[in-house]
Amino acid sequence: PLQQLQPKPVPKRSKTSQSKPREPQVPRSLIKEIFSHFVKMPVTRDAFKIVEKCSERYFKQLSNDLEAFTNHAGRKTVEMADLELLMRRQGLVTDKMPLHVLIERYLPLEYRKLLIPVAVSGNKVIPMK
Repeated sequence: PLQQLQPKPVPKRSKTSQSKPREPQVPRSLIKEIFSHFVKMPVTRDAFKIVEKCSERYFKQLSNDLEAFTNHAGRKTVEMADLELLMRRQGLVTDKMPLHVLIERYLPLEYRKLLIPVAVSGNKVIPMK
């Protein structure tokens, strides 16, 4: 007699994973793209690994500082004022070099439009929130 084929049982995964959760990382390709934009010469792999490691540490510290400024202000959302304060403390933003000048100097037009409000015809301000 013919028997019906039964699907094979699939073993269930345990809910606890053996490996520890990994922290999110900035993609290597992005770090390489940004770094190569500013450094106009070849870079060895060893040197790039160090740049990558420094970038990761920088962004981790940046995130921790922004979180501390936001918590100190009694908020749960990071605002542009927090970032500007951090950049002032790092010496990147000064009275002679405001944040808007840095944005205009270093960011492409599509990002500038998002970060700097611009008045257009019809009394509309971009970006609109």
